[in-house]
Formats: sequence, C-alpha cells, structure tokens
Amino acid sequence: MLHLRFSEKRMCYFVHHNSTALTEGPIWKKILLFAFPVFLGNVFQQFYNAFDSWTVGNFISDNALAAVSSSGSLVFLMIGFFNGMAMGAGVIIAKHFGAKDYESMCKAIHTDVAFGLASGAALTVIGVAATPTILRWMGTPQEVLPVSITYFRFYSYGAVFAVMYNTFVGILHAVGDSRHPLYYLIISTLVNIVLDLLFVGVFFRGNETLGVAAAAMATTISQGISAALCFLRLLRVQEPYRIRIREIRIHWKSLKDIIRFGLPSGIQNSVISIANVFVQSSVNSFGKAAMAGHGSYAKIEGFAFLPVTCFMQALSTFVGQNLGAKQYERTKKGIAFGLCCSTVMAELIGLSFHLLAPRLIAIFNSNPEVISYGVRYMRVTSLFYCLLAFSHCIAGVMRGAGKSSVPMVVMLTCWCLIRVSYINIALRFFNRLETVAWAYPISWSLSSIIFLIYFLKADWIHTFDRIDAKEKSA
Repeated sequence: MLHLRFSEKRMCYFVHHNSTALTEGPIWKKILLFAFPVFLGNVFQQFYNAFDSWTVGNFISDNALAAVSSSGSLVFLMIGFFNGMAMGAGVIIAKHFGAKDYESMCKAIHTDVAFGLASGAALTVIGVAATPTILRWMGTPQEVLPVSITYFRFYSYGAVFAVMYNTFVGILHAVGDSRHPLYYLIISTLVNIVLDLLFVGVFFRGNETLGVAAAAMATTISQGISAALCFLRLLRVQEPYRIRIREIRIHWKSLKDIIRFGLPSGIQNSVISIANVFVQSSVNSFGKAAMAGHGSYAKIEGFAFLPVTCFMQALSTFVGQNLGAKQYERTKKGIAFGLCCSTVMAELIGLSFHLLAPRLIAIFNSNPEVISYGVRYMRVTSLFYCLLAFSHCIAGVMRGAGKSSVPMVVMLTCWCLIRVSYINIALRFFNRLETVAWAYPISWSLSSIIFLIYFLKADWIHTFDRIDAKEKSA
C-alpha cells in the first residue's frame, strides 16, 4: 500500500485552491492559461532545434546541414514510441487528478518514472548500435552518410534524457502545470545556444565530423539539464503528485493502465515515424540540396505546430480532468474553444509561411538551389495547416477521453498507409519534390474528415464510465 503524507485537510486545500486544476473556473481562461506556457515552450523548442541547423549550416557545411536536418524523422522514430507511452500515463494521471483519487494517481506517476528510466536506457543502447543500418536503409547519400552517423550516434547517447524529460513534462501537464516546464525549457534552450556557438562556431568550425558531434552533444547536455530541473521540481513540490525516490517502482495495475492507454499512441508515433522516414528517403533521392532544403523547411514548419501542439496538449489534459470529474458539458465547451483557436492560428501561420517562404528558407542556407527546394515544398503544404491542427486536436481529445486507439487507427491509415502508398505510386509518374510534399495535405484532409465523423457520431465522452463500471463488476 502506498502511504500518502498529506492530511485530509491538506488534500481539501489542494483541491479547492490549486490553480492548476482545469475542472473549475472560466473555460477559456483555464485553457489559455494552460496553453500559453506550452506555446511559449514550443517556441523555445523550435529555436532550440532550428539553432542546431543554423549553426552547422553556417559554420560547417551543406553536408553537415543535410546530415542534421535529415535526422529529424529518425530522432522522432527513436523517441516517438516512448512519448506515446508518456501520453498514456498522462491520460491516467489527469483522470485520477480530476476524480481526486490521489493514491491511484501517485502509483501511476511512480510507475511512469520507473518505466521511463528503463525505456530510456534501452533506447540509448539501441540507438548507438543501430544507427548505421537505419541511415543506410533510409538511402542517405554516401557523401552525407559518415556525418549523419556521427551526429545521430552522439544524439543517441542522450536518449535517456529525452525520454525522461518527456516523462516528467507529461506528469506536470497532466496535473495542469504548464508553467514550470516552460521555465526549464527556456533555460535548456539558452544553454544549447551557448554551447552550439561555442562548440560549432568556435572550437570545431569547418570540421564536419567533430562539428556535428559537438552539435549533438550540445543537445544532449541541454536535454539532461531540462530533465534534471523537471525531476527536482517533482521531488520538491508539496502536492499529492510529488515524486519520492524510494517509491519509484512498477505498480502492475498502473502499468497495465499506462500500456492500455499509451500503447496505441506509442505504436501510432512509431509507425508514423517510419512513414516519415520513408518520406525522408524519397526526399534523399533528389540529392543533398533537396535534403538541406527540406530540412530547412522542416525546422520552420515546426513553428506551425506551435498552436497545434499547445492546444492539443491543453485539450487532452482538459478532457481527461473534466471527464474524471464527470463534467460532460464543460468538456464539450472546452473542446469547441480549443479547436477554434488552434485551427485559426495554424492557418494564419501557414498563410504567412506561404508569402515569406524564400526569406524563411534563406535563414538556414543561402544556396539558391537549397532555397528553391525548400520554397517548393513549403508552398505546397503551408495553406493546409488548419487541417493538421484539426486532426491533432481531435486526436488529443480522444486520448484525453481514453479512446487512444481511435487516433491510432485513423492516423496509421491516413498518415502512414495512404501517405506511403501515394508517394510510392505518384513518384513513378511525377518525379518531383512537390509530389512528395502533396502527401501531407492529402493525408491531413482524409484524417480530418474521419475524425469529424467519429467526433460527431460516437459516444466517446462516456468511455471512462464504461471502463470503471466494467472494472467494478469484474
């Protein structure tokens, strides 16, 4: 039995006065207060990622930029599964938090941390060992391959930090705390910028192998700092979700729930990552200039994900907490507000990208051929960001409601099977980079249609009620 060190009076004070709970107060205010720090955190995260590309592109070589840029899909493949599992844990934690079941919440938190530590250690070993094989399978051009192997291997050394950072952030977001992850991300971003300038811009300038290794190590150090700061916060906070080191272990009931809700998201992330690796392989076939142009676009596209990610996370937590508290009408009103904000903001960003495409790509590389490839890719996808936002937000709603298998099936079908099939067939007739780019608007459109139909027709809002009733009768 897990013994919680909080008096009944202290518990009541927490429930009624803690501002992180999303089950009380004005809906718009609660969602925006949660989403805004996530938004700012994502801004810093994008600068964090983009700065790596900027430094290697300007201080080393085009090969180095292509190597770092093309590793993005592989990084997501490596981390994506465990991020999905962290989402599952967040759903469970948010549900227990909303229902004020703090004992079950603490078991889920400590199980989540134990699982993250084991997963991160395993991922580090796998990443270091399998890097050359995966990069060759991706069709990485021979002139870029050695630099790509160096970058990704050094990145893999810090995989455990990336997994644990996402684990800790998932816990804090589940209880409604999006401010502290923002503070820690700002610190780690500044550290990464300083280290990039020092390592890449000064110590190893012009050296492809050592330069990309240094860029990867700067990222690893920064991720380690952000993970450590999140961990210290959870160790010291005087709230029911506090972590106690001696209680970090697997609670099998909690692990079963985490797997139940997290495995679909983990599988979804992994398979989508594989599909994106296939897309990257298709881009690689056009040469290193296309790789650099696409990679530059990918860094800029990350800014379009800002309203998508922040409202997706806000909606997932909002839905989980309010369904745990059985506040159904409040849940529906929050979803409507979040969807509206996310889609409008994403489309405004997309329009800006479409108009400013040449200048944005040129930030990373002044080579006219690289700029041309990046602009061509951006102008195909940027006007459809509203569909990307809609699909991601409905997926977040379904995860928060305990229906994580729904976004898994929809996204695996549309974003993987259909996307890859389209590219494989269409490139035979239209062998252009734009053909690859069109795979994204097409798959976003299909997933949005399916999600809308399911959202309007299915009884997803009572999922937790059915699960609880089934467990009580068992």
